[in-house]
Amino acid sequence: MGLPIDDEYAALFTVGQVADMLRVQQAFLRRIDSQQVVSPRRSTGGQRRYSRNEIGRIQQVVGMMDEGMTLPAIRRIFELQHELAELTRERDALAARLVELGHLPDQGPKGE
Repeated sequence: MGLPIDDEYAALFTVGQVADMLRVQQAFLRRIDSQQVVSPRRSTGGQRRYSRNEIGRIQQVVGMMDEGMTLPAIRRIFELQHELAELTRERDALAARLVELGHLPDQGPKGE
C-alpha cells in the first residue's frame, strides 16, 4: 500500500511550505498560479496545495526566470512540452498498431 507522500502528484504541500522549501515569496507562487504557469490544486477550504511534481515545475520556472524568460514565455514552453508529449504518445501508439497489423517490422525499443 503506497502512502500519499510516495505519489509525486499528491497535493500535500501548502504555499508557506513550498515558499520555505524553494526560498521564494508566497506572492511569487500566487503570481505563477494566476498566470497559469503552475496551477496547484485547492483544498476543500480553497487553499492551494502543491504536489512534488508541481514543486519541480516551480524550480524550473525559477531557473527560466533567472535566464530572463517571462512568465507568458514559460507558460508557452510548458504548453508546447505538453503538446509534444501528447504527439509522441500518439505516434508511439500508431506505430505499435502498425506493427500489430504487420505493416511495419518490430524495431524493438529505441536505441537498440
